[in-house]
Amino acid sequence: MTDQVVDADGARLSAQAPRDDQFLGRTRELKELRADIERAGLDTISGRKAPRARVLLIAGRPGSGRTALAAELARQVADRYPDGVLRARLGEPDGTPVPVERTARELLAALEVPAPAGAAEDDLTAALREALADRRTLLLLDDAATAEQVDALLPDTPECLVVAVSGGPLTGIADVRPCTLGGLDTKSAVELLSRHTGSVRVTVDPRAAEGLAVTCQGQPAALTLAGGWLAARPKSAVSDFAKHLHAEGEEGTPLSRVFRLVYASLPGPAARILRLLALAPAGLVDPHTASALAGCSVTGARTTLDDFVALGLLRAVDSPLPQYEVPGCLHPLLKALTETQDRPAELQLARARMLERTVRLLQSCRAITETDSPEAREKLLGMPPALRFPTPRAAAQWLTLRKPALLASARLAVADGELDTLARRLMSQLVRALVAHCGTRAVASDLYGVHRLVLDVAERQKLPREKAAALLNLADLDARTGRTNEALARYRAALDAGREANDPYATGRAMESVGGAHLELGDPDRAADWFGRALAQRLARDERADAARLYGRIAAAHTLAGRYGEAQRGWRAAVAGHRKDGDVAAHARALSELARVQEYAGCPEDSLRTCHEALEWARRAEDVRLQAALQLRLGDTLERLGDPAAASLHRGTAERLLGDELRTPETRAEPEPEQAVHLKQDANACEIRSTSAED
Repeated sequence: MTDQVVDADGARLSAQAPRDDQFLGRTRELKELRADIERAGLDTISGRKAPRARVLLIAGRPGSGRTALAAELARQVADRYPDGVLRARLGEPDGTPVPVERTARELLAALEVPAPAGAAEDDLTAALREALADRRTLLLLDDAATAEQVDALLPDTPECLVVAVSGGPLTGIADVRPCTLGGLDTKSAVELLSRHTGSVRVTVDPRAAEGLAVTCQGQPAALTLAGGWLAARPKSAVSDFAKHLHAEGEEGTPLSRVFRLVYASLPGPAARILRLLALAPAGLVDPHTASALAGCSVTGARTTLDDFVALGLLRAVDSPLPQYEVPGCLHPLLKALTETQDRPAELQLARARMLERTVRLLQSCRAITETDSPEAREKLLGMPPALRFPTPRAAAQWLTLRKPALLASARLAVADGELDTLARRLMSQLVRALVAHCGTRAVASDLYGVHRLVLDVAERQKLPREKAAALLNLADLDARTGRTNEALARYRAALDAGREANDPYATGRAMESVGGAHLELGDPDRAADWFGRALAQRLARDERADAARLYGRIAAAHTLAGRYGEAQRGWRAAVAGHRKDGDVAAHARALSELARVQEYAGCPEDSLRTCHEALEWARRAEDVRLQAALQLRLGDTLERLGDPAAASLHRGTAERLLGDELRTPETRAEPEPEQAVHLKQDANACEIRSTSAED
């Protein structure tokens, strides 16, 4: 498998880690780590097979180069693990542990193993272990906050290797091989410095360079910042930087001291932008994010971000679009600056600007897919040029690359608690954009997480209408992944919320879905009862199309219970309703279902007549597949009635309608029953229905 472009907050599977030719030093550590891979564990010594993957721990302070060492180790041993290298970050930029559920889902996605939306943590980790059971894979788990995170993701096979990066020991995991990092050796530290400053300034004053390396305690992050400062000042000597650093005093770590000096050298506007990057979701920044946070132009923001990369304050992400990552070691320093130099109201305003910009970008991202809508085109043309996407493909690319940051924006907005209106708008537009570009099925897991956030806001703000919508959406996703009992509980909760909000749409949808869940659970009596309640509401509101569909659902429940007489009455009511509503396709399908029930009831002649009528309506609807299915049913019925010649003619007609397609078992299937059609309609309603009233 070839290398893949990935998000910095997610997981990646690659056959080989991207080579970093700039890696320096750590020869001893790499030798020890490679030896630890080969060294026998306690189980091997005692004659038992190791039950789980070996864990190598690289522990060190942020900025010590621990992640770079892990990546270099993965590169050197990748050929031993032909099934690839999986990468995942287990910590947020602020140090918050990433939920195991999210990490397991990202790793499964990297392995291209489907995971049901809303699946529990235990189910996801079990699926991950099963997926890795027959593989030789290396897992690189960066920024591990707790031993529990790593333990939950360990493969149950000794053929895999786990390299964990953490700030300290992982107590509780058996047979961990730790490697604790200090600073780079002096030679490597000086070479790292010279890569930024050029070799001349180091050569003319080697003692100053060595002294600076010692002052920075060999920390790569501190040396990179020092090199960036010197690179921006070609006429300054290494000793000049050392003097300025000495003037800063001895307070704090070497990294914090160097950072203060670099920060103090920035112009005021640039310093403000840098501070505000602490608010960037998931530590990922693009020019629009920086522009919105600081209230400056997108072009100016990008220039400043590129300057930060040159100074070592940001890392450029390998991506088709300009994206940057705030180094994890600098995040607490930036956060401390915002707390001391920016008022809370200013920070809240910056967050609001960032979320508002994200909402507008998502609106533009979705609107470009609706080119046949005059209203959408007008809205798109009314947006500033900087917010427009040139093509749907460009919009889809932006959505894919920025999805980790967009999902993190939604989580942060909800956690903030003071921007709930913006949070609701953001989540509404995020759902719509994801569905428009990817489809509901492809992003079901992401939608599940967003709808749970919507539910959190609705419960916090006591918004029963939004609560009902979120519960319906979550229940629909539960139902599609086979968790029918969980779906039923959520549908009932949605019904209560809909009644509280006096929302007839939500209550009607919830009652109908409760009936569908009971039908799925094999309880047709309760299903028919709930469908009847929903039908009464639809009839009271003169909603003919929905009423006709519900007649069909009631009939389907009676059919399942073997009450064929009541089922026939239900389908006849559905036929009449669809005919009055002018829905030719639904009319044909209802007649098809009526013919099926008549045959079940032992009335083949009636079924034959109804089939012919359904066939005529299917022709009017130009539904070729339904026509073919009805021709096959006519053939089967005529065969039972003792007319094999006529049966053969109908089957031949069906074969001509579908051609070679008919030879596959799937295309010989009957047309979808009414309840399956309803589930598709529910899915479409879930896609269309906004989590808030704002468009």
